[in-house]
Amino acid sequence: MNEPFSHDNLLGTYLKDRRAKLDPAALGFSQERRRTPGLRREEVAQRANISATWYTWLEQGRGGAPSADVLDRIARALMLTDVEREHLYLLGLGHPPEARYRRDEGVTPRLQRVLDALDPSPALIRTAIWDVVAWNRAATVMLTDYGALPPEQRNVLRFIFLDPRVRAAQYDWESVARFVVGAFRVDAARAGAAAEVEPLVAELCRLSPEFKAMWGDNDVRSHGEGVKHIRHPVLGPLAFEYSAFAVDGRPDLTMVVHNPVAPDDADRIRSLMATRETASA
Repeated sequence: MNEPFSHDNLLGTYLKDRRAKLDPAALGFSQERRRTPGLRREEVAQRANISATWYTWLEQGRGGAPSADVLDRIARALMLTDVEREHLYLLGLGHPPEARYRRDEGVTPRLQRVLDALDPSPALIRTAIWDVVAWNRAATVMLTDYGALPPEQRNVLRFIFLDPRVRAAQYDWESVARFVVGAFRVDAARAGAAAEVEPLVAELCRLSPEFKAMWGDNDVRSHGEGVKHIRHPVLGPLAFEYSAFAVDGRPDLTMVVHNPVAPDDADRIRSLMATRETASA
């Protein structure tokens, strides 16, 4: 038998606490002859479709580290929230779970207020398949008016390969396009979103020979931070330092913030935003 993977058995304590909070009757189990609240170990094992002995060992800190698949089954059996599931992974494997793709659920009002507070730095939130689901006013003015597009068209790859205005704004379009394709490939694979990206990839291969060629190269890229240069139709050449951040509690979402490199550019962006607001009013 393997050595215990946690000397203090924090995972076992957490599992006991979570199962004690579930109502057996609500889950179809008898309430008779229960000396403690919640589900029994064998009931959790039954719901998770794993061995009762293995689950018992897990709570006792025996048997070695569990697999990600086992932790996912237990998370579903215990009806854990996303935050609770992440904590289960941290205790069981020492790292958070990989991002899982979700269909667009939007963002919370609080997260939108975070974006709005970043003006005049263009900021947006995108999914694992690079659909833009939230943005601030600066992003509308400097990047794309996402609100003017139907949701299914708010995809970064679509902008790069199918929108001539976005293409014209890039100083080195091919380099940017290759980076986007490579980083997109990594994010989609990490999130297990192969089925979701297949129609998008097929459409882009049909409409853009350049995308088809780049996709066929199978390059992968990492992303996190860098400098982005654009030609804005009103303000002219601009440079932004961009940073990408995972959204706490939503590992399937990424926040990307573009900070103007030159302090004067921030004032110019702010002025243009005010002009657009006045014109709109």
